[in-house]
Amino acid sequence: MRADRPPPKEAVRVTSPPYDTLSTTEARALAKDNPLSFLHVSRAEIDLPDSQDPYSDAVYARAKEYFEKLRKEEHLIRDSEPAIYLYEQRMGAHAQRGFVALCHVDDYEKNVIKKHEKTREAKENDRLKHNTTIGAQPGLVFLAFRDNATTDDLLSDLGSGKPLYDFKDENKVQHTAWRVTGAKAGDIVAAFAQVPAAYIADGHHRAASAWRAAKTFRAKNKNHTGNEPYNWFPACIFPASSLRILPYNRMVRDLNGMDESELLQKIGEICSVTPNALAEPTKPGHVSMYLEKRWYDLSFKVPPKGNPIARLDVSILQDRVLGPVLGIDDPRLNTRIDFVGGVRGTKELEKLVDTGAAAVAFSMYPVTLDQLMEIADAGQIMPPKSTWFEPKLRSGLFIHPY
Repeated sequence: MRADRPPPKEAVRVTSPPYDTLSTTEARALAKDNPLSFLHVSRAEIDLPDSQDPYSDAVYARAKEYFEKLRKEEHLIRDSEPAIYLYEQRMGAHAQRGFVALCHVDDYEKNVIKKHEKTREAKENDRLKHNTTIGAQPGLVFLAFRDNATTDDLLSDLGSGKPLYDFKDENKVQHTAWRVTGAKAGDIVAAFAQVPAAYIADGHHRAASAWRAAKTFRAKNKNHTGNEPYNWFPACIFPASSLRILPYNRMVRDLNGMDESELLQKIGEICSVTPNALAEPTKPGHVSMYLEKRWYDLSFKVPPKGNPIARLDVSILQDRVLGPVLGIDDPRLNTRIDFVGGVRGTKELEKLVDTGAAAVAFSMYPVTLDQLMEIADAGQIMPPKSTWFEPKLRSGLFIHPY
């Protein structure tokens, strides 16, 4: 890809968390004293009055204006030639290393790039309008693939020289990247030609909006060839063994007309309930529940091998407790439930319940990459908010212009 990217010395100030991991309030606070933050582009409503509809034309126009400003003032610069980037992230003791490159929307459409999550049309529409308005795709799709020896060797060998980027973000995550061109880049392309499939780990809406944008541009271009920039979207692809999935926890705002003792009685009829448990479950088939300042272990019988979705802890909890007991019929739409990324920890769940923002919270055991890929291979869809990948990819680091 021939990327728009920040000068190395400005990368820590320009790049930002993904647009969909922050609320407007959080984005505004993070970008407040930083006029270079890419949040002024990806969440442009932060520079408009609080009453402004975040999906209004004025917000997308503001995003385009700020994006062009960053380019004009050379806070974003265009690479002189195409490249692939080796991208490493370190968060505490965890490290993951992958390649940043362009993927073709045809691979998305043909399911060579596999999905495991339903997208919401409103969120697709938002990124479709945002990206086509600014004329670029600024967010990386997070992909995984099954490891192989060839790509493992490339990932190990290429990160030895002086990096292009090396900075630590506001969450203490170290981001290091190397630019790869020429024959070495060709080796990477050749290696991935042998990879049968990639899996979307994070960024389903980014990928879907890129595909829709390509369809729109194709319809308008009588001389379409398939090689135009709009046919491609930027992604970072990691070997699955290097990735870490954190749990996606649940909180429910009320007890569906019950008191705490009634809830415990009903759940006790469904599974084994043990008080004074650990806040984080230690194995699949177990969920930790926080209620009245106490953690309980809920131990479920896991279905035998068969439907991979039915065996997920998030499915078991939804099908046996959240739905029939707490009345959460559709977790995608029901406003009585909310989801808390595992990076926030179980202390956040305790805080929500102790302050009355929630009546009960559930700490989950994380889904595995093998489960995710098994479900995607079967062409099935995981329950909403099943996985939380950490660390996140930075927005504004490698931008693909149309």
